[in-house]
Amino acid sequence: MKQSILQTRLLPEQLALYYLGQEGFLIKYDGHYLLIDAYLSDYVDRNCSSPQVCWRRRYPAPITGDQLGFVDYVFCSHAHYDHTDPDTLRAIAGVNAKARFIVPAPIVQTVAGYGVDPARIIAAEAGQTLELGGIRILPVPAAHEQLHTDALGRYDALGYRLTLGNTVLFHAGDCCVYDGLAEQLGRVDIAMLPVNGRDFYRLNRDHIVGNMDSREAVELAVALQARLLVPMHFDLYDVNGVPAASVADAVERSGTYQPFHMFQPGERYIYGG
Repeated sequence: MKQSILQTRLLPEQLALYYLGQEGFLIKYDGHYLLIDAYLSDYVDRNCSSPQVCWRRRYPAPITGDQLGFVDYVFCSHAHYDHTDPDTLRAIAGVNAKARFIVPAPIVQTVAGYGVDPARIIAAEAGQTLELGGIRILPVPAAHEQLHTDALGRYDALGYRLTLGNTVLFHAGDCCVYDGLAEQLGRVDIAMLPVNGRDFYRLNRDHIVGNMDSREAVELAVALQARLLVPMHFDLYDVNGVPAASVADAVERSGTYQPFHMFQPGERYIYGG
């Protein structure tokens, strides 16, 4: 997969999206490589704290952290291990001297504890725009299932609105829809949204914090006038996933014909141009 990524040639204003599983994506744009929520190990499986739930990956990671020496920016949306993976971050830091790590401000010390030099970590805060290599990043609060802040009022879970030339991409991280979310985002071209939903038993019995479901994701994508909905968080774990068909069903029931694409692990998708 590494050679395919590096050898992919893009026209101006095109970007390539590579699906890594769960909510992990690698984005190639204008000579830059951005990694978001990459979970590329079995850390969750090995450190599962819930005796009621068996966490077992349904498929291996299509690439590993020690193969990512070319990545420029590594984003984490929140501290859960399938989004801020200690093994993956440690491996990238060990082979990649240039990468910068963009994480919510409250988890900077957590990420540093995984072996990432604090000097390479950028503390992201909601509403404070970052400019990195010609890419504009707007961190947006993520409600997982609620909005949570630390003692300083900083959100510990974020989504990222990325402006990549003429394309606006929003990666929601783990998030439920809340009042004002669509207004903060404005119009986006690509909406990457979780669809695994939430329920009483997963939260209270299995300690699984949930997200928006397929219907909510479709409605949000429509509200954002998204050209493409990319569902996430649906396929890696049997205990916290949903059938891919639920998204198609939600689109059909909405009557909107919202364009969407269901990724396969390791798949490349070229957008724009």
